[in-house]
Amino acid sequence: MEDAREAAASPQERLASLVKEHQAMLLRVCYAYLCDAEDARDAVQETFFKAYKSFGGFRGECSEKSWLIQIARNTCLDMRRSAWHRRVDRRIRAEDLDSVAHPEAAGEEKELTAAILQLPPKLKDAVILYYFQGLSMQETADILRISQPSVSGRLSRARKRLKAFLEGEGYDER
Repeated sequence: MEDAREAAASPQERLASLVKEHQAMLLRVCYAYLCDAEDARDAVQETFFKAYKSFGGFRGECSEKSWLIQIARNTCLDMRRSAWHRRVDRRIRAEDLDSVAHPEAAGEEKELTAAILQLPPKLKDAVILYYFQGLSMQETADILRISQPSVSGRLSRARKRLKAFLEGEGYDER
């Protein structure tokens, strides 16, 4: 029944619904990739613009959430490749986490979030999608365009690095 209502909705109404439902989640995803609150907001806006332009191309092979995350991820990766982004200091500061973290986040959660943001991109991608966004192993694999065992391996390596970092040993360079 909901699909019939969405099909009858205008593109503007559909966009408004997507923004209302997914904006906060996409902001956290984009911040994790870009490490800058303003850039993350720009990326979210660009994500919704791209989604709006691509409504006709959405085949429904995955959830709208997965589709939006994939668009956001690609947008963030494009932004990170830009000359401007490569020349700006992107180290994460604790006060920056307050703008995108949950208001009830404790100090330990902020420390964990900061550690996750310092992971290598491939490991960070898997952690963000699987743990933060609650996607299934298959959805995570589809978005990253890798196999499920590869996702599992990345998550395992990420957990080991995070454990070492949080125990004060720093990251293993492997």
